[in-house]
Amino acid sequence: MSKIAIMGAMPEEIEPIINKLDNVDMTLYGANKYYEGSYHGQEVVVAYSKIGKVFATLTATVLIEKFGCDRLLFSGVAGAINDELNIGDLIIAKSLCQHDLDITAFGHPFGYVPEGDVSIDTDQTLRNIAQDVAKQKGLTLKEGIIATGDQFVANEERKNWIGTTFGADALEMEGASVAVVCNALNVPFFILRAISDSADMDASFNFDEFLESSAKISADFILSMVDELGR
Repeated sequence: MSKIAIMGAMPEEIEPIINKLDNVDMTLYGANKYYEGSYHGQEVVVAYSKIGKVFATLTATVLIEKFGCDRLLFSGVAGAINDELNIGDLIIAKSLCQHDLDITAFGHPFGYVPEGDVSIDTDQTLRNIAQDVAKQKGLTLKEGIIATGDQFVANEERKNWIGTTFGADALEMEGASVAVVCNALNVPFFILRAISDSADMDASFNFDEFLESSAKISADFILSMVDELGR
């Protein structure tokens, strides 16, 4: 049987998932906690990485290499860049980029490193399953480019620059690093984000207020995808 990795960045993003698992067994490894269990018979391993690209890279790698997960689903929250995204809306990443990666001094575009790519696509099959789940739930699921960086953006100018430079619809702090790991290790992956703020001057206030409710929306959707993958 396949084993599905479910990741978040913060406790609030995975607690709604862990609470619904059966036969949970916690392993402490690499200064982090990994929760193995099952959901309606499907084996899953759940972890929150802590915030930022480095911790997300470590956690994604451990989920794949130590726990043997063959697909990875990320559940969490993000700030909106696209004006059509409102708090609580769901967006899935078609591709992800690193907005804070900058070696333009050497003539390269923003987000690019030699032997790498500016953006990495997520798995088409998992995106299709997500759209099927959205139809079953009567939800609108937007699809677009998500930008990742090691900074909480609460600045209209920075937000607009990221949107213009990368064509990004939303931004967060982990997704693109998960993409790099999964792409390198040939593991299908999927990034789902519920909008918690608009990455502007009110972002920190809105983030605190809507983190829990937005995280629950994302978590519920991810568990429905686990059901579909287990069929």
